[in-house]
Amino acid sequence: MSVPLTLLGLLEREPSHGYDLKRDYDAFFGRGKPLPFGQVYSTLSRLARDGKVVVAETAAGAGPDRKRYVITDTGATEFEAWLTEPVEAEPHLQTVLFSKVVLALMLGRDAEHYLDAQRAAHLQRMRELTELRREGGLVDALLADHGLFHLESDLRWIDLTVARLDALAEAVRS
Repeated sequence: MSVPLTLLGLLEREPSHGYDLKRDYDAFFGRGKPLPFGQVYSTLSRLARDGKVVVAETAAGAGPDRKRYVITDTGATEFEAWLTEPVEAEPHLQTVLFSKVVLALMLGRDAEHYLDAQRAAHLQRMRELTELRREGGLVDALLADHGLFHLESDLRWIDLTVARLDALAEAVRS
């Protein structure tokens, strides 16, 4: 997730204060990993430094001054370019799952035990996502479905790899 570009997109929708940007980011994009306030403001500072946003107005409050940020033409152009570029197609051929299996086999460790533990972790996460899909709104359901589809794919790969562990062990040890 590109936090700067996502914040630019939120600012293209409407000028906003940092607090509002954090709230909207967390509501739509921060599921399970809310954006820290410090990251919001440091990102806005960098965007302002780079000419992608400007402070439109500053209002005094009980705490620090509240700044309202507006996207600039430069920021809007960068956001538009990012928005229209396709996301890199997944999956990548180098994954942590694969690396752990191969290293376990190279070192004579129990790769099947690792894969069983990984399967259990995937199934637990799938139960959590299924609950989120059932209880949440449309945004939650779509995000949960995305995660579930990836986890299902990983589970298929885990099963296939377990079935081929002997052949893979021979290939990595030779």
